[in-house]
Amino acid sequence: MLRYLTAGESHGPALTTIVEGLPAGLPIEADYINRHLSRRQQGYGRGRRMTIEQDRVRILAGVRGGKTLGSPVCLQIENRDWENWAKTMDPRPGAYTGDHVVTRPRPGHADLAGALKYGHRDVRNVLERASARETAARVAAGSLARRLLEEMGVTILGLVVRIGKVEAAIPDLPPDVLQARAAESRVMCPDAVASLRMVEQIDRIRDEGDSLGGVFEIRAYGVPPGLGSYSQWDRRLDGRLAGALMSIQAIKGVEVGLGFAGAALPGSEVQDEIYHADKRGFYRLTNRAGGIEGGVTNGETIVVRAAMKPIPTLRRPLKSVDLLTRLPAEAAFERSDICAVPAAAVIGEAVVAFELARACLEKFGGDSLEEFLDNYRRYLERINGGPAGD
Repeated sequence: MLRYLTAGESHGPALTTIVEGLPAGLPIEADYINRHLSRRQQGYGRGRRMTIEQDRVRILAGVRGGKTLGSPVCLQIENRDWENWAKTMDPRPGAYTGDHVVTRPRPGHADLAGALKYGHRDVRNVLERASARETAARVAAGSLARRLLEEMGVTILGLVVRIGKVEAAIPDLPPDVLQARAAESRVMCPDAVASLRMVEQIDRIRDEGDSLGGVFEIRAYGVPPGLGSYSQWDRRLDGRLAGALMSIQAIKGVEVGLGFAGAALPGSEVQDEIYHADKRGFYRLTNRAGGIEGGVTNGETIVVRAAMKPIPTLRRPLKSVDLLTRLPAEAAFERSDICAVPAAAVIGEAVVAFELARACLEKFGGDSLEEFLDNYRRYLERINGGPAGD
């Protein structure tokens, strides 16, 4: 079973993730992971923290000679800002000097709920782990899963489709062209006109001391049919993908394919009619289901979207109550982004890649990459009625 855990605080010495269940023989290079870590740090509207951190991964275990060993892979990302917070975050008894105490919880953040749950009197004990800084470790873990999917010919693509009130019109283009256009945009949006309007809107909101959310879309091309299952609720792949995306900080809604728009349409305009052709096999002319029917992939492109709420840390703080005195107060201000939707799209790619890789390993098995790919090819031969590629 493919799984991972992350550890580390936002201003601690490092973030760490351990990934278990990858087959032996998967080619892995630190530079590959670093490229995706760098993408997570980009995007117009990010805060000053991104100018401090230069995320680079250290592979501490599970890889030798550029290939996985089949044992757990341990990855570490140093927090360069740690040296400025060493006294505040020192784990030794009595070492903390009492600076940077936070008692004014921010509306919309985990601050108050976390402090009440764990009995903390300093909200920093909550916000350090609840921070989206943790997602750097998830992008690192997702990069390993993404690398496995690439061996199968699966491509993962993230796009920003909305920021605030500006919505993009995503052109019908091949994935490599869409990816190139998104990479050229400062907000990861392939619609050039909407991209400029999004940047202008971020500038305006920054001047007002406010923040912006939006919607991003993740597409997975080349995913085979048969991943997931309808047999039990927790094995349905759409539910698993939704859960993975909802676990990203600030995500408040997820949809697959037409999603909520399909609720307003008659069934004849929602379902995807089925066709068959020699060599091509079963296919659809539409993909309103987003590549998943009954919790199982149907061979079409997987399309999922996630809605991100505006970041709760505001330079113009909202009303709050002091945790200790119970008196009215303004919410605390921590250094923060104005808009992080492009970064969330990169994180979305990572968590979707991980869930798809997990489903693939459940379906095809194999302790080595060679065995895994052999099982995958034989499955394709069976469902296509002949050798893969015929």
